[in-house]
Formats: sequence, structure tokens, C-alpha cells
Amino acid sequence: MADLRLSGVAKRFGAVQAVAGLSLDIASGEFIVLLGPSGAGKTTTLRLVAGLEKVDAGQIHIAGHDVTTLAPALRDVAFVFQQYSLYPHLSVFDNLAFPLRSPMHPTSEADVKRKVGEIAQLLRIEDKLQSPATKLSGGQMQRVAIGRALVRDPSLYLMDEPLSSLDAKLRNDLRLELKRIQQDLGATMLYVTHDQIEALTMATRIGVLDHGRLVQVGAPQQIYEDPVSSYVAARLGSPRINLVPRALLNGIKAPERAVTIGARAEHLRLHRDLTDLAYRSARVRRVERLSDQHLVHVGLDGSDHELITAAPTGLTFEPGDAVGVELVQPLWFDADGQRVRA
Repeated sequence: MADLRLSGVAKRFGAVQAVAGLSLDIASGEFIVLLGPSGAGKTTTLRLVAGLEKVDAGQIHIAGHDVTTLAPALRDVAFVFQQYSLYPHLSVFDNLAFPLRSPMHPTSEADVKRKVGEIAQLLRIEDKLQSPATKLSGGQMQRVAIGRALVRDPSLYLMDEPLSSLDAKLRNDLRLELKRIQQDLGATMLYVTHDQIEALTMATRIGVLDHGRLVQVGAPQQIYEDPVSSYVAARLGSPRINLVPRALLNGIKAPERAVTIGARAEHLRLHRDLTDLAYRSARVRRVERLSDQHLVHVGLDGSDHELITAAPTGLTFEPGDAVGVELVQPLWFDADGQRVRA
């Protein structure tokens, strides 16, 4: 595998700045996830690395070589798309073998058979090799699409939301499979998604994109616990972080520049004691019972604002209950949404 370096990469489409001065170093063997909503520049970044789009500025290095102006076929990368893009008239074996039979990568049929067999076993589809591609389930089709990339042993794998079209159970299963495969191969992967669960469970590091700008890079836990802005804080966490105007929590000590207070569900505590002035008075609106976790939605008294809290095991609340809300480990943000340190 190889490392990847993006240095000041930029791309504009008419009036839209799709990628703006993006710099990122990816070490060999890392699994990097770019996270952001639609329009954040995720797919464009992949296409620039692959050579499917030309950069307006900046440089791209793969394995220490400047590939900024090289044709896609010369960059030694494999691209897995959101859609399966299989050849419907070919069997699973021939779909997997297709890259190895390219004139760019001449391979003997004996090596083709060996390599396809290895990848099929890795993906656990060895019993489907003679099946037509059109007879597979969605999960099996995506395994074949991933296998077609793995079979070549490229320097770098680029993955554009490959699991987004699958149902929830298949997504969960393939997340685990893909992470296992990446670790077994020691592969370098650049993966883009809008799904925070994929980012948190798969990534070595996460890069958060906002309108083409890379606003924070770090380990999943670091991004979750120490976001640089309210935008980043809102990208990770289920349920979504509570962002409350400071004016609604006047009794809470906060830095002078803080305009918004952020608190994750697990950092809000509910109390039945309403006499403590340190607690903000509220009333339970509804309760979500999710197996071992209860999410309690409370409305702040005198406001339409609603908070979501995670009730600890053993405590039960019902709609209409009067409670006091305590903030633990709050985050502070200024008028522009940037983090303010306590």
C-alpha cells in the first residue's frame, strides 16, 4: 500500500467552490473517512484523487510521486462507487476477473483464477463465482463491486458511499466486513460518507468537510469529544447534540464570548429535585425506549426549545413529569459557531 498527500487542492464548478484549499496527509495502511452532508465536496475530492477531475490548484502525491496531471489509468488507484456498476452479462467470476484481464494489467489465467479465488474467499462469496451478476442480492452485488477493486492490489482504494444503497442490516454487516478486510490487507483507504455511524466505526481518522473545506481531522473519539465548531459537533453523535442559546440557560456559568451551549444527551442529567437553582426547570414531553437506553425529550419551561437526554438505567420518567436539568461537560460556541474554550 502507499501514502497519499493532498496539498492545497482546489476545484471550482462555475460559481460553486466544490473543494477549497484541501490539505491532508494519509499514511500507508490508514482508513480515512471524509464526513459531510451532500454538497460538502466529498465525491469531488475522490474524483480529483482518481484523476476523473482536474485540479484547479494544488498537488496530489501517491506513494511520494506527483500524480496531479497523470491520467486515471496511471495513478494505480481503485474506485468503488455508490452503485454496484457490475457487468450484468458476466458471471461473478468474470466480473471479479475483469480488471486483471485489462491490457493495462496483463495477468496469466492461472494467476487470475488464483487471485479471484483469494478475494472471493476474503469476501465470503466463493460459492457465488459461477452465478450471473443479475442473480445476486444487493449485499452480494456490493461485495462483488468491492472485490473488483481489491483484486488488483492498487496503491490506494477510493470508496464513494458504497454502502448507502443497502438496508440497515446489510450496511451493518458490510461495515464490519470492510473494516476486517482493510485490516487484513493493510490497505490504504479514502472513504467518503454522510453516515456518522460508518465514520465512527470504521475510520482510523475522520476528516469533516464543510462546503469544500476540511474543518477538522482527528481520531473518531477526538472529533466527538473535542469538536472545533458547532458544525463539527452536529456531524457526530446520535441523538444529535443539543445546541441551546445561552440566553435560555442564564444560570449556567459560561465564557463571555459564548453564545451557544452544546450538550450531548449523555451530558445532561435530569433531577426530580426542583429546589436546586443550579438546575434549569423543564418538563418531560416524551420518552423513547430503545432497548437498554431511554431517551427523554424535555421542554424548557418558558421556551419552545427541546432537549434530548439519556436517562440512566434504573430511572424512569413519564410525559408531564417536572424535572430539573443539569449540564455536565458543556461545550461553548461563539456567534460564528466556533468553539470557545472555558
